[in-house]
Amino acid sequence: MTTPENTQQTRDELKASASKPAPIMSRIWAQPEGKVGMIITGVILLLTLVGYFFAEPLTGYSTTEFIGLPFSDTGPFGTDNLGRSVLSRFIAGGLVLLVTAFLATLLGMIVGTIIGMIAGYAGGATDSVLMRLNDVILAFPQLIFAMLAIVIFGPSATVLVLVIGLTHAPRIARVARAATLDVTNEDYIRAAQMYSVPHWKILGQEILPNITGPLAVEAGLRLTYSIGSIASLSFLGLGIQPPTADWGLMINENRIALSIQPWGVLLPVIAIAFLTIGTNLLADATARATATTAMPVKRTGGVVGEQKPKTEPIRHDAPVKETR
Repeated sequence: MTTPENTQQTRDELKASASKPAPIMSRIWAQPEGKVGMIITGVILLLTLVGYFFAEPLTGYSTTEFIGLPFSDTGPFGTDNLGRSVLSRFIAGGLVLLVTAFLATLLGMIVGTIIGMIAGYAGGATDSVLMRLNDVILAFPQLIFAMLAIVIFGPSATVLVLVIGLTHAPRIARVARAATLDVTNEDYIRAAQMYSVPHWKILGQEILPNITGPLAVEAGLRLTYSIGSIASLSFLGLGIQPPTADWGLMINENRIALSIQPWGVLLPVIAIAFLTIGTNLLADATARATATTAMPVKRTGGVVGEQKPKTEPIRHDAPVKETR
């Protein structure tokens, strides 16, 4: 039964919801793909964190310990090409990939956002020069560019982060520039310019908070691409080097015995696939969440406010229609 107190409370909730958007994580969790993405990504993160620090206590073997013949059935999931535990190396090998991919994405987001915001805000010759240089870098395939840099400087985690991050930057810059152009002509930006607010303050305090939506979506996509790129380079022998446990490296080392001992390949492939799916779902949910301004208020019994019919205001200057 609807009471005046419940109706007034619900109206207050609606007013608060309309004036103050719900937190971004709440809006992501409210979507089905957001829930699935968070759960999948959370499980993979938990597995990699626990496995990296507690692989030996959990499995009874270290990642470099020889426990049997190569590609044998010793242990829960057998042994790899050197007779090491597949399970131990699998649960310990994900954190290196995730940390490297996260740092590469973070570097690309910082560099790309700065370049895109400066180009979109300054305009003119600055915009043209920065975007033409951007197009030159985009002309090179990302994986080929990364392989060339790794061959020159040598394979290491630092080189992977720098190469993958810097190849992400031009793509992120295009998104940041487009988002900056959308808000540059807003009244609050013109007001700040009129009061001679420094340009760096306008960029950091006025423009950046208003383009976080597109940037958050792009960050999710770039993280997915970083995971795939680093795993591909490790598979080619240009990423994380042995004897470090790494999922991409595991696929390369054990692919020759896929028909005899498949777990050394299947476990990292399944983990990378699920991690990619989870981050993609989170990126899609973030895109939808940033497009909304508020969460719908749950109705707890009764009708939320009665819909009153709209009435047109009486206009005394309106012409009076003659009736026959």
